[in-house]
Amino acid sequence: MLIRLATREDLPALMALVGRVVPLMRAAGNMQWNSDYPNESVFQRDIDLQQLWVAEIDGQVAGVAAITLDQEPEYAQADIDIDEHAVIIHRLAVDPALRQSGVGRALMQQAEEVAKERKVFVLRVDTNTENEATQRLFPKLGYRLAGEISLAIRPGQRFLCYEKRLPPH
Repeated sequence: MLIRLATREDLPALMALVGRVVPLMRAAGNMQWNSDYPNESVFQRDIDLQQLWVAEIDGQVAGVAAITLDQEPEYAQADIDIDEHAVIIHRLAVDPALRQSGVGRALMQQAEEVAKERKVFVLRVDTNTENEATQRLFPKLGYRLAGEISLAIRPGQRFLCYEKRLPPH
């Protein structure tokens, strides 16, 4: 498995991945993503900012994650100090055909590498309360549940906010 920065050439594969993931999310009651989000312009912005990473297996995009410094102000609803500099993981998705193959774990590990490079000691991520897969994954990777929040960009939905502290390096 190769973890690398996404490029413009990855956009068709990323949109196809979203097209496979969203129906399964919605069938499970997770309405976090839909036909409008994430979209090509969101991914293009991430690519332009060099903050979108893909996991590639046998030359095919197997997963994606935006690894950013973009912290939601609503994180203050959880047991989190939003004034503290943190690396935030957004738009994490794994091809349904490759679940349980370590793709999500590898992308989360890349977030830790980015944090270390930037000398940031805190990582944060949020997930819809209906996303059972990430609720199992994040604690296995050392993330603590910091609380349940709402997000203005997703009215009527609830999210769980997780945080991981790295040892100073």
